[in-house]
Amino acid sequence: MTASRALRGAQDVSQATVLKVNNAAKEIGYVGNHLAASLTKTNSNLIGVVLPNLTNVVFSHVMNGITEALGNTIFQPVFGVTEWDEDREYEVIKNILSWRPAGMIVTGTGLPASTRLILERANIPLVQIMDTDGEVIDSVVGFSHEKAGYDMAQALLKIGKRRIGFIGCIVNNDRRAAKRRVGFRRALKEANLDFCCEVNEAAVSSVSLGRKLMQEALQDCPDMECIYFTNDDIAAGALFYCIERGIDVPSRLTLVGFNGMDISNSFPGRLATSVTDLTGIGTEAAKILLKRCTGEKSEVSERIVLEPRIELGNSVSNAPTEYD
Repeated sequence: MTASRALRGAQDVSQATVLKVNNAAKEIGYVGNHLAASLTKTNSNLIGVVLPNLTNVVFSHVMNGITEALGNTIFQPVFGVTEWDEDREYEVIKNILSWRPAGMIVTGTGLPASTRLILERANIPLVQIMDTDGEVIDSVVGFSHEKAGYDMAQALLKIGKRRIGFIGCIVNNDRRAAKRRVGFRRALKEANLDFCCEVNEAAVSSVSLGRKLMQEALQDCPDMECIYFTNDDIAAGALFYCIERGIDVPSRLTLVGFNGMDISNSFPGRLATSVTDLTGIGTEAAKILLKRCTGEKSEVSERIVLEPRIELGNSVSNAPTEYD
């Protein structure tokens, strides 16, 4: 029985014994049957993680944070992808819950009623990530996307930007991008302004899409002095288009992304952006579940806010590079 407990990572087995048993198992090619083991207890050692997309580098950083935090534990993350589709999100969550995970990490708040119901009835620790706006079932790690949009607009207005356009994708299905747009526009309205141009497309964000949408926006509104983008990918594509067409960034046009990816400062004419701690969001979410699943804080919900940091960079002439 000691060998069995060691393979399960039981807390009452010494590290020396665990190492000895694991080495022996490796020598003989032993692989445990977790499905059979799960029949003897209420939940498995799986941590369900539901993300909108895996091709977007944003969620790769979140995944890294989760897997790093769970790396030396008995818990194993299992990922499901929704592609920003609410019906698919429901099915993915339902299927993961059928494996009786120890806990769940789900992207976003304001979930549809049917999805919220199955998560509530699962009666397991849950962390909603990326967003703190809206209803939260249990714990949450992220920030207010509406506030992030509002704060960026305030920073741009403070340095004199007035003719501001918006370029985005999947705004209808990506609730967080839609909230940033709402917050940004609220700040404009308070200054008696509005977007002078909007271009939206229901497609997954990419650099190539940014080039295409930038061309459309400048055809509609050639005298814009600033553009707020859904994220850094699209803003980078727009910058490439500007370089190709000889449009001076930042002197002629300010480009503003979101998330603070490496691409935002990897070339001359650096984009303005809101830097988000994506790896930290994943790490903190996993840490909450570890505390809950190991009984350290079995009934305590947590709310962790990791505020984005605004960086205006070289994309704004004669302006400070950061706002706190």
